[in-house]
Amino acid sequence: MTLFRLEQSPVWYFADFVLYPAALAVGTGMLLWQGAGPGWVLLLAAVLGFLTWTLIEYCLHRFVLHGVQPFRRWHEIHHQRPFALIGTSTVVSLSLMGLLVLWPLSLTLGRWIGLSATLGVAAGYLLYVLVHHATHHWKAAPGSWMYARKRDHALHHRPGAHGWYGVTTSFWDRVFLTDRNR
Repeated sequence: MTLFRLEQSPVWYFADFVLYPAALAVGTGMLLWQGAGPGWVLLLAAVLGFLTWTLIEYCLHRFVLHGVQPFRRWHEIHHQRPFALIGTSTVVSLSLMGLLVLWPLSLTLGRWIGLSATLGVAAGYLLYVLVHHATHHWKAAPGSWMYARKRDHALHHRPGAHGWYGVTTSFWDRVFLTDRNR
């Protein structure tokens, strides 16, 4: 396995679809088994983590994948080949999740609230991976939430388009006025 290969083999591309649900199940099991604190606090941390993911997703897509080399060049390849199995390796994404999310949140909020918030972020990332794959490979019923996601992502992929950076939601595109062509 090559960690920094853009186009993944089907096994490694779909590893997110298996390993993230497993990690979410293990993390949730740890919280339940440990009786880690008031349930409403842990649930609130997870929900806030999930909602925070949507802003992280938007910012990464807009400012890193469309602005910072070499990520911009790599992301352009995805735009040129939207059906290719291009993505971040699961080993890299899980490592970054631990290093940039779990570790600092656990240090600042305590291990259980940090874990809960990280599970929310990880659930948001899993939703992103599923929705992004679906926007390129699945059909959606007209008028459905997925149809709206596919439509906005197709607008994002138009040549010369600047906007529609949200994959799982268009909320931040509306907030930052990137839900239209300029």
